[in-house]
Amino acid sequence: MFISSAFAQTAPAAAGGDAQSSLMSMLPLVLMFVVLYFVMIRPQMKKAKEHKAMVDALAKGDEVVLGGGMLGKVTKLGDVYIGVEVAPGVEVQFQRMSVVQVLPKGTIKPL
Repeated sequence: MFISSAFAQTAPAAAGGDAQSSLMSMLPLVLMFVVLYFVMIRPQMKKAKEHKAMVDALAKGDEVVLGGGMLGKVTKLGDVYIGVEVAPGVEVQFQRMSVVQVLPKGTIKPL
């Protein structure tokens, strides 16, 4: 008996008001995605683009910092790998993408 009286009390929604209310309920979700794009996704894409440009511009003799914090001078360049001299006479191969930063010339002092 309670259920039938509850259904009887609800009024049918108007055709125009229903579409407007569903749009208004979606607005916060859309707004959250827009804010997420400008706060998180766009800066990350810009940072990745700058890193790719830095890695593509590597040249022999550049002094670099690698992902593990290792410092060295670029001695060989390949498409995927680079040769880095980490100590006099010690050359190690790394992936190009492991380069974190290019240092100014003369930064690395011999021990």
